[in-house]
Amino acid sequence: MTTTPPAHPPETLEGWYVLHQVFRSRGTRPTIATLTALAKRLNAALSDERSGGGRKKKIEAAGAGWSCFVRLIGSKSDFMLIHFRDSLDAIGAAQESVAAAVNSKDLDLAYSFLSVTEAGLYHLTAELAREANARGGKVGDADYTAALATRAAAERKSPHVKRRLYPELPPEMPYVCFYPMTKRRDDGQNWYSLSLDERSRLMQSHGLTGRRYAGKVQQVISGAIGLDAWEWGVTLFARDPLDFKKLVTDMRFDEVSAKYAVFGDFYVGKVIAP
Repeated sequence: MTTTPPAHPPETLEGWYVLHQVFRSRGTRPTIATLTALAKRLNAALSDERSGGGRKKKIEAAGAGWSCFVRLIGSKSDFMLIHFRDSLDAIGAAQESVAAAVNSKDLDLAYSFLSVTEAGLYHLTAELAREANARGGKVGDADYTAALATRAAAERKSPHVKRRLYPELPPEMPYVCFYPMTKRRDDGQNWYSLSLDERSRLMQSHGLTGRRYAGKVQQVISGAIGLDAWEWGVTLFARDPLDFKKLVTDMRFDEVSAKYAVFGDFYVGKVIAP
């Protein structure tokens, strides 16, 4: 008699913490000039925070993150800030700097999303689980843990994984799209009850769809389980905003999205360079 192996989570690698902040004007919709002036003021406040000015804790590490200012288009809100930092405390410092620089009489914080850049090691975890089963061991035993540490360290050194965990703001891709998402946990349609091999297969196919847009769209995937009500955040940068529509449409026809994905609101706009 065969038994179904228990479902267990894939190992993940984490990089920078990410905070998305969406603001809405209390009055008339602000002009580009008004938002550009606001971006300059916020940039100055965040630069002061990161250089150790005032009473903020100094961030010592070079390349410890960045912030991006986005004018929202077609949204009920007006302005989005995206912060990448090397610690949760640094995200808190950025949040405090923004609160001090924004005039609360003019702007309301309409939405925020906290997450951390993530690379899911579905294929690697499934492979190690099969190896453990073949030798009569189990996931989490000493051999599995040692092999995982070695393989995960090698993955973290990969240039591809580094770009996912520590993304750079692409200057040639000024359009931005952000949305949160969650995997279904419904009866008969529960992502978390699938075997790791099945989830690995589905995610591998899903990833191939995204790779077709390499050079057109830069994707940043951030995990939010335990940090937000949604489970992941997806931030896209592109030269042509139509590529957002094409990419998301293609991905919704993947089995993993068609059966198991639930999407939140979409926020689309253009980077303001202060």
